[in-house]
Amino acid sequence: MEKLRAVEALLREAAETRAPAVLASSLGVEDMLLLDVIDAARLDIGVFTLDTGRLHQETYDLLQAIRRRYRTPVAVYTPDAADLEPYIAAHGPNAFYDSLQLRVECCRLRKKRPLERALAGRGAWITGQRRDQAVTRAALSLREWDAENGLYKYNPLADWSEAEVWAYIRAHDVPHNTLHTRGYRSIGCAPCTRAVLPGEDGRAGRWWWENPETKECGLHPRQQQHG
Repeated sequence: MEKLRAVEALLREAAETRAPAVLASSLGVEDMLLLDVIDAARLDIGVFTLDTGRLHQETYDLLQAIRRRYRTPVAVYTPDAADLEPYIAAHGPNAFYDSLQLRVECCRLRKKRPLERALAGRGAWITGQRRDQAVTRAALSLREWDAENGLYKYNPLADWSEAEVWAYIRAHDVPHNTLHTRGYRSIGCAPCTRAVLPGEDGRAGRWWWENPETKECGLHPRQQQHG
C-alpha cells in the first residue's frame, strides 16, 4: 500500500534526521497504527502516553495489552499533584464543565505540562492527527515546526481517512480501545468524552458542550506549515 510506505518513510525520516524522535500516543486507533509500524520496523522512535488521572478503565486495559503485544515500551507521564491540588481546591474536580477557561486550564495541567516533560530533549515528535478529524485540523501538514515546544512535529496520517486507519487495524489485528466498538470514535478523559451520534464528525464526542472551533486541548495549536 503506497500510503503505508509513505508513513514508514516519514517515520524513518523523523528517526534518522530529527533524533531523538518520539511518538506522542493518545492510545487511539491512529496512534496504535503508528505504534504497530514502529514496532514492526524496529524504528528508533520512543513512545509515550499521558495519563491524566481521568482516563477510562478501557484505556488502562489497552495499556496492559500493549505491554503484552509489543517490544516497544510505552512511557507514561502523569500530572504533578502540586499543579492539580490548587486547581481542584479552588474550582472542584469537574470545573471543566463550568467554562472554557477552566476546561483549558485543566487540560494544561493534566496534559500540556506533562507533555513538556515528555518532549524535553527531543528532536521531533510524532502524532496520529488526521485532517478529516475536525475543523481545527483541516489544514494539517505532514511536517510542521512546533514553535511552542521548539522542535519538529510529524503527522504521518494527515491524509488518511478513518476507514483506511480501521482497515489497517483489522488487517494487522492491532489491539485497540474497546470503547471504539461502542461509538467512541475519539477517546480522551472519561468525563470529557462520549459516544458519537450518527452524522456527527469523529471528534464530536470530545468536549461536546463546546463549539467545534474550541475543541482542542492545547497540545496541537496550529503551527507554521512545512508540507
